[in-house]
Amino acid sequence: MGLSLTSTAFLVLLIVASVLAVVATLLLWARVPGPAPLRWLGRVLLIGLCQATAICVVAVSINSSYGLYASWDDLFGRKSTGPVSMPGPPAHRARFSQADYGMQETYFRGSRSQLSGQVLVWTPPQYEQARYRRTAFPVVVLLHGVPGSPQSWMELGRMPGAYERLLREGATRPFILAVPIINPGGVDTDCSDVPGRKVATWLSEDVPELLRTHFRTGRGPESWGVLGISTGGYCAAKLPLQYPRAYAAGAALDPDPLNGDGGAIPDPGLRKRNSPTWLVRHTDADVGLFVATSRQDRDSPPRYVEEFQREAAGGKVRLRTMLLPSGGHNYGTWINLYPAAFSWMSGQLRGGPG
Repeated sequence: MGLSLTSTAFLVLLIVASVLAVVATLLLWARVPGPAPLRWLGRVLLIGLCQATAICVVAVSINSSYGLYASWDDLFGRKSTGPVSMPGPPAHRARFSQADYGMQETYFRGSRSQLSGQVLVWTPPQYEQARYRRTAFPVVVLLHGVPGSPQSWMELGRMPGAYERLLREGATRPFILAVPIINPGGVDTDCSDVPGRKVATWLSEDVPELLRTHFRTGRGPESWGVLGISTGGYCAAKLPLQYPRAYAAGAALDPDPLNGDGGAIPDPGLRKRNSPTWLVRHTDADVGLFVATSRQDRDSPPRYVEEFQREAAGGKVRLRTMLLPSGGHNYGTWINLYPAAFSWMSGQLRGGPG
């Protein structure tokens, strides 16, 4: 099994290689054999090796901070062989297997959306305890960004470890965490149903059906929430407004502009009707939303959150906003928002251990 593009081990390996390249250059600079042209060529190659390894360290570090590419397949554009395009069994026949990071994983085909993709699931320690063997647990569905994948939450977002620490500290309640692909087949639709691709149906009907079939989850929407980052944050603000019978709460961390992305949905009318800004003004849904960004985030500027807040005024939506003084559009900022987001979610969802 090869090293993951976003793993700490791969970054450390590159740093070691960069240091060794510098040491080799210092040791071999005066010892390159052969006539003068060959010696100069050897020295140029040594310098090139130092530069190449240093560039790789910087590139991988930037990628880890911004989540530009979540895997080797993502980097090289090998979407046709990735798990998101694999056909899978329907929800009632899907099988979960053990994955990395203490997660369980499956690939399945949604009966309503007819889309196939990966879903990772983590259950809290209380789930296996004898006194809770008949207890139904609330669920928080984690939505990754684009580009990204479910693995981004583990390799870059420090899940489920970061959540487990909050749980041990009493800063959140025990949730089942579910991490589905939000762009099955590699096509981004801002988690919307568009002609030929029903991603909103995948996330709001098929994924919950899968989880209810295989885990002890709460049945009603009051036990279900979504938490997303970047594009996933946009989706977390949108899905409870559009599907209040699926989700009672959504936490949007540095969401994409809440009036919609023309690249994801080119049709202006369809994009408008699927945008959180339009939905929050036209919905009667009694749901809770947490929307957070930072003053320094150019991709999720405060003015979009402020506009969303104005549109929500006077409606039934229970809206809480948070504005950090600093932080970019990256996992460092999102991890810093976990305590506030999960604490808020604990007050929104019902079920599970008291």
